[in-house]
Amino acid sequence: MKKSLLAAAGFALALTGCSSEGELDLSSGVGVNVVRSGCPIVGVPEGLGDITTFRSAASQNFSDLDVVADITNVRGSCNESGAQIYSQVEYDVQARRYDTRAARQVTLPTFSVVTQGGSAVVAKRVGQITINFAAGQERASTRATATAYVDAAAATIPDDIRERITRTRKAGDADAALDPLAQPDVRAAIARATFEHLVGFQLTEDQLRYNVTR
Repeated sequence: MKKSLLAAAGFALALTGCSSEGELDLSSGVGVNVVRSGCPIVGVPEGLGDITTFRSAASQNFSDLDVVADITNVRGSCNESGAQIYSQVEYDVQARRYDTRAARQVTLPTFSVVTQGGSAVVAKRVGQITINFAAGQERASTRATATAYVDAAAATIPDDIRERITRTRKAGDADAALDPLAQPDVRAAIARATFEHLVGFQLTEDQLRYNVTR
């Protein structure tokens, strides 16, 4: 997927997290506890979770609607035991067609992408998903799986940053009232160690424009 598509989508995500042993508590002793894992955040970029096709490539009229499909029930899991974190995303594709007369097989383009720091594309895979409609059937669905690997070292916050976040602060310390997560270098280090595993439909420019402007 082009980076321009990701930028246009704004990366407003439907998020699903996963956790395991060795997590980092980002509470710094006060406030709300936020548990961090090396597992990538799982989500669907805004504008890329549904697709609409038309009977005529030159038309986007309601009367020419062919198939509408969306991604739902996204679930993530991962294994952090090795040097490479294994991430798996499972999701449903639910579709509706407008001509139900005959049995039909519909193939839609999908993607799975790993990003770092919210914008940098690390890995990308384009695939397809097939949905089968029986004669007279208006709606159908199928289950899909996407897998990816993330470098465990890259997803680990450096020791010096970790120490600054987790160090116990006492009343009277010069930095007792300062939130380490608000410091630019700490925020940048956390961003670099944060990965996302995203799935969606591989849209054309016209399809993306339709999703954004409808």
